[in-house]
Amino acid sequence: MPRLEPFAALRYRESIYLDDVTAPPYDVIDDEERAALAARSPYNAVRLELPVDDDGSDRYQVAARLLSTWIDEGVLVGDESPSFYLYRMGFTDEHGRARQTSGVIGALELSAPAEGEVLPHEETTARAKSDRLALLEATSCNLSPIWCLSPAEGLARLAEPTGPPLARCTDATGTHHRLWQVSAPGSIEAISSLVASAPVIIADGHHRYQTALTLRQQRQRAGSAPGGHDLVMALVVELTESELAVRAIHRLLTGLPPEVDVISAWQPLFRADRAPGDPAELLGLLVPAAALGLVLPDGSSWLLCPRPGTFPDDLPDLDAARLEHARRLLPPHEVTYHHDAAAALAGVGRGVGAAAALLRPATVAQIAATAELRERMPAKTTYFHPKPRTGMVFRSIER
Repeated sequence: MPRLEPFAALRYRESIYLDDVTAPPYDVIDDEERAALAARSPYNAVRLELPVDDDGSDRYQVAARLLSTWIDEGVLVGDESPSFYLYRMGFTDEHGRARQTSGVIGALELSAPAEGEVLPHEETTARAKSDRLALLEATSCNLSPIWCLSPAEGLARLAEPTGPPLARCTDATGTHHRLWQVSAPGSIEAISSLVASAPVIIADGHHRYQTALTLRQQRQRAGSAPGGHDLVMALVVELTESELAVRAIHRLLTGLPPEVDVISAWQPLFRADRAPGDPAELLGLLVPAAALGLVLPDGSSWLLCPRPGTFPDDLPDLDAARLEHARRLLPPHEVTYHHDAAAALAGVGRGVGAAAALLRPATVAQIAATAELRERMPAKTTYFHPKPRTGMVFRSIER
C-alpha cells in the first residue's frame, strides 16, 4: 500500500515575507504573471519553478545555481528533523461560502499505475515531460507538491492543526495558506498508517509524478541505491466532500468552418433548449437542468440535455466524456480549456471561438467511484480549487 514518509523540508527563513516569494503551480502561470512574480522578489519561487536562460547558462543551470545560492546564503533553511507538514487553504468558494481544505505534505513512495498504490484519476493531455525532468535532474529537488486524494476516512481529522502556524501567506485570490510542522513520532505513525490503508489518487500533478518515476527508473538502471529519488513530495487530502472544491473545466471550440451549425450537428445527441437571460447566467442553470451549456457567436445561449440512449453504454456519466464524444460529429477543429467560464465566453464574444461549451463539475462521489473501478476520467475533467502554493516547502531528493 502507499507509503508516505516524513522528510526534512527546505523552507524560507522566518524573516522573509512569504506573500512575496510563493507562487502558483507552474502550469497555470503565463509569461506575464511569471514576470510579475519574479519582480516581487529576487527570491520568488517562480525563479526556480519556471527559470529562464541567463548569461550563457540554460534555465535549468540557472535554477540549480539559484537554489544552491539561496541555501548557502540562508534564504532557504533545512529543518533539522523529518516531519510531516499540515497544510490548510482557507478560501471562499463559487457560492460565497467560507471553505477550507486541509491535508498532509509528505514524501510519497513512487509506484507505477499498474501496481495499484498510486492511481491517476484522469487522462492527461500531451505535454512535453522533458522540461520537468531536466529541472528535477538539475536541482535534485521537488519544488512543488503533487496533490493526491486518499479515500482513507479520518485523514482530515489527523490533519487538524493545533497552535499557531509555522508559516503563512495569502495569494492574489484571497486564499489563506497555512503550514504546521508535525514531528511527534506518534502523530507521524498515525498519519503514515492511515494513508497506507488505501490507494491514493493523483488529483493534480500527473506529469510531475511521471517525471519522478522516470528519474527513479534512470537511477535504478544506473545502479543507484534506494534513496530520495524513490519518493516525491505530495499533498495528501482526504477524498471527502467537506475537504474538496471541484470545479469544471470549460471548452472553447475554434477553427470550425463558419457554415457549421453546432446545434444541428449535435441534435442526435442533445435536445437544445434556448436559455433565458444573459450568457453569463448560463452556468447557474446547468445543474438544475441536468444539461451542458453552449454559447454561440450570435450571443445565443443553449441548454443541451443529453438524449436517453444515444451515448455509448460504457461512456462515463460525465459532461467531459459526453462533450468529447459529441465533438466527433464536428469537422476538424481545435479546443482550448478554461477553468474560468468567463474566459471561454470572452473567446466567443471576441469572435475567436465558434462555440463555448460550459460543463458541470464532476462530483466527489464520481471521482471516488472512478478510482474504485481503477478507471480514468477524460482529460481536463476536474479543476481542484484552490491550488497549493509553490514555496511553502521544498524537498531535496538528496538529503
